Amino acid sequence: MTAQAPAAGPVAGRLSFLDRFLAVWILAAMAAGLGLGRLVPGLGDALAKVTVTGVSLPIALGLLVMMYPVLAKVRYDRLDTVTRDRRLLVPSLVLNWVLGPAVMFALAWLFLPDLPEYRTGLIIVGLARCIAMVIIWNDLACGDREAAAVLVALNSVFQVIAFSALGWFYLSVLPGWLGLETTGLDVSVWEIARSVLIFLGIPLAAGFLTRRLGEKAKGRDWYESKLIPRIGPFALYGLLFTIVVLFALQGDAITSKPWDVGRITLPLLVYFAVMWAGSMALGKAVGLDYPRATTLAFTAAGNNFELAIAVAIATFGATSGQALAGVVGPLIEVPVLIGLVHVALAARRYFPGSPAAATLSPEGTARV
Repeated sequence: MTAQAPAAGPVAGRLSFLDRFLAVWILAAMAAGLGLGRLVPGLGDALAKVTVTGVSLPIALGLLVMMYPVLAKVRYDRLDTVTRDRRLLVPSLVLNWVLGPAVMFALAWLFLPDLPEYRTGLIIVGLARCIAMVIIWNDLACGDREAAAVLVALNSVFQVIAFSALGWFYLSVLPGWLGLETTGLDVSVWEIARSVLIFLGIPLAAGFLTRRLGEKAKGRDWYESKLIPRIGPFALYGLLFTIVVLFALQGDAITSKPWDVGRITLPLLVYFAVMWAGSMALGKAVGLDYPRATTLAFTAAGNNFELAIAVAIATFGATSGQALAGVVGPLIEVPVLIGLVHVALAARRYFPGSPAAATLSPEGTARV
């Protein structure tokens, strides 16, 4: 993502109508999805009939469209500068695979001690580290695009290796040690690997090939000044489409159980706030610049709701409390993290060498 130099006149006056009200469009997409789910009988069932790794096909398509433009923007020839940065990689692994699951486990038991199904669903959400939508939040917040690609790839590898083992530990072993109720989780490594391959592998390969072939044919200047602006907005279109479908699928469940949704929401709000703020502060403390500290924060705070929902449905059933908790996860994550994008942009002034402020743009750029 790039930051353009200041221009004359107020910021709002330089932004398009869509740019200026991006948060409004996201909230409108959420409302539209809820309305469709309630007003169109059988829509949720129709959308859920065809699935990819347990996720509705329309959601899967929306995710792929959403991720492709951002991954096409990555400068893959600069990835080695990220892999050599231990100040970024080591904290990311610790935050994602040690602290993140532990924080969600603690919050689930603290807020939902009497609701074992929802509690288990939240713990599963905490185990599924983000590999998809985090790329959008990072790009909107002017994070380091190359660093995000590397951290997402690392999360993918660890997800395949560690998800089942961590599920067994947090649902069976640790509760047993603490004298708490235990739960089983039966999910194969292949199911996880398949989810990673589809939701990360396909857009990553498409983005890499687009840049490789585009630069070879026309050069980098043409690629970044002509092609990227044309395909960039599709990331936002994919995001809005995904939000509409996701809310339409679960509109009836969400609106018919408002108290349950509220109970699930509280630990999620605390989780996103603690993980994001703590990670941002840690990034600054270890000397990361704004783009990489932002990438660290968003990759630590986000979760792979596609995998969490698929695992909950496959293990406990589509109508289970665990599945509902998995669905509420992204419903809360979307508005909270779009809000944190604005917080991140405002916090740029506290990082040496960063512009003081920025405003969101659906093309994946920030104007200061």
